[in-house]
Amino acid sequence: MTCRIATVQMEAVPGDVDANVARIAHLVDDAAAGGADLVLFPEAAVTGYDERAFAGPLPPFTAGGWWTRVQDAVDRTGVTAVVNTAFQREGCRTLSDVILAPGREPLVAYDKQHLHDSERSLFTPGDHGASFVLNGLRFALSVCYDANFPEHAAAAVSAGADVYLNSGAYFPGGEHRRDLHYAARALDNGMYVAFSGLIGAPHAFIGGSAVFDPVGRRIAAVDEGEHVAFADLDAGVIAETRAQQRMWADHRDELGPHRHLGSLETSGTTR
Repeated sequence: MTCRIATVQMEAVPGDVDANVARIAHLVDDAAAGGADLVLFPEAAVTGYDERAFAGPLPPFTAGGWWTRVQDAVDRTGVTAVVNTAFQREGCRTLSDVILAPGREPLVAYDKQHLHDSERSLFTPGDHGASFVLNGLRFALSVCYDANFPEHAAAAVSAGADVYLNSGAYFPGGEHRRDLHYAARALDNGMYVAFSGLIGAPHAFIGGSAVFDPVGRRIAAVDEGEHVAFADLDAGVIAETRAQQRMWADHRDELGPHRHLGSLETSGTTR
């Protein structure tokens, strides 16, 4: 079983939903031209990642809303899209992944669970994980800061995930942490990890869109600018990796109490 994924690197104009949706629809076409079955977009691709935009009116998820143009592109090309947006629903604001699949109604699938810094005063965190199956592979959803927590990806694998999708927006200086986290999540769990990152305004976002194989090697990446990277995900590679690299299978849930052995310093030792 295989699946070709396209991971997008793009700039989203803060607060300009129409312009961003038009760009997303165009990038769905680009993904289709590259033979993708699935395309992943960055965090807040619809609204832009901007505190002022987040605090103002957010696009609701209603019939005939912003998603219609993207759904048209999905239906026309046959490519499934995972699009992240900030929006208002059910009396709260969330940073959420929406799945748009050919011939199906859009699904608000996952709300970001780990909110970062100023997000905590603006959004409500999600209360559950989520995954879906495409081409025989199970894809788990996550948003940016979620991937900083090993237990989030581990929970996804426990639920049967083969691939960990992450939509993000990293600030300048976050390159090392970003790449380390995604490679580690892949190696720890013997699964593919795909990351889609914002670039540009208003915070000089640094992109870094990439796909990592089940041992944590980067197998596709966007170097700079707005572009799409492609990778072929193979269930056989996952199975082979998990048979050879058994960290996830061999982990122990219960390690017993921690014992403090006291100080080994001699009298008069100073630091």
